[in-house]
Amino acid sequence: MARHKLTEKTCKALDQPGIYGDGDGLWLRVRPGGSKQFLFVYIDAGKRKEMGLGGYGSGTKPVSLALARQKAEAIREVRARGEDPKADRTKKVVTFKDMMDDTIAVKIKSFRNAKHRDQWSMTLTTYAADLHSKPIASITVDDVLRVLQPIWETIPETANRTRMRIASVINHAKARGLYKGDNPAVWRGALEHLLSERQTLSRGHHAALAFRDVPAMMTKIQQSSSVSASAVEFACLTAARSGEVRRAVWSEFDLEIGLWIVPAERMKAGKEHRVPLTKRAVEILTTRLEARTGALVFEGGKEGTAISDTAMTKSLRSASGDKKATLHGLRSSFRDWAGDETGHARDVIEAALAHTLKDRTEAAYRRSDALEKRRVLMNEWESYCAQ
Repeated sequence: MARHKLTEKTCKALDQPGIYGDGDGLWLRVRPGGSKQFLFVYIDAGKRKEMGLGGYGSGTKPVSLALARQKAEAIREVRARGEDPKADRTKKVVTFKDMMDDTIAVKIKSFRNAKHRDQWSMTLTTYAADLHSKPIASITVDDVLRVLQPIWETIPETANRTRMRIASVINHAKARGLYKGDNPAVWRGALEHLLSERQTLSRGHHAALAFRDVPAMMTKIQQSSSVSASAVEFACLTAARSGEVRRAVWSEFDLEIGLWIVPAERMKAGKEHRVPLTKRAVEILTTRLEARTGALVFEGGKEGTAISDTAMTKSLRSASGDKKATLHGLRSSFRDWAGDETGHARDVIEAALAHTLKDRTEAAYRRSDALEKRRVLMNEWESYCAQ
């Protein structure tokens, strides 16, 4: 349909009551008395509807012909999307960010530790930022692809976690009736055809030092007086998870009897874990105690904040020379050594790692945590590490 039939000169000159078309739905109405208003006229479900666009040449907010055309074009775009131009525009549009915050608020109630909570928030805040302002109802596969493609090959594990968490947010929206249709972030859909195979994303094993390389690493790391180096050495000697070490507080330790009791809420299995401390582990704690500034044993650069996982990893890699070594991999180093080089029972070794026994019969039989047997095992591990 032809447009731009009117001109500013024509609009000013019109003085006869009537309705004059600019084309494609835009009209100028001249009323008896000379007042003029722009309006947009369209047919919806067989009924004629019109929307006022403002007065021409008068009033506190006069609308020019050019502005009326812009408003008309905006209405055409709304109609092209199949939406109602007369819908309440003051109603808040629910965005991905709204649903993301709502989802996290629900999810964190089931999270065992702060690290998992932080990871959920970080991945969605950092990597899914382009989705935040988008209406949740309009997110498509293309939107999800734009988020994932830049990181899919470079940081595959993080990328896949981001994908799964986006899918969770959209599922949350679906449950609230705010998203219709298939979830565009699920793998078994369009994404499996548009991204590389997920085999490249499999977690696999944490990169670990061969246990024969651990003594050399421990010798090197003892040459550093940094908090991160001490935390790595302590983690290695106790076969503890990095999060358990980083967030350790002084009230958990009894240095006189050489015992560390990690409360259930800080353990992956949600069960209290007693850790026998070797002579060197106690020495590390004694040194840290002399520099104590708060409740945390391994405090980072900011008072009241634990040493970071990144700082510990850097110390480990610097001391080992292995740029792929991970903190969790130290537990694998210990497990390989204990299984290959000692005669200690498997359940004792697994207890040292705070692993839950999968065999129900074996778990029922092993009702104690074998603390003294583990103390012998950990002393042997310290002796090995000091070679």
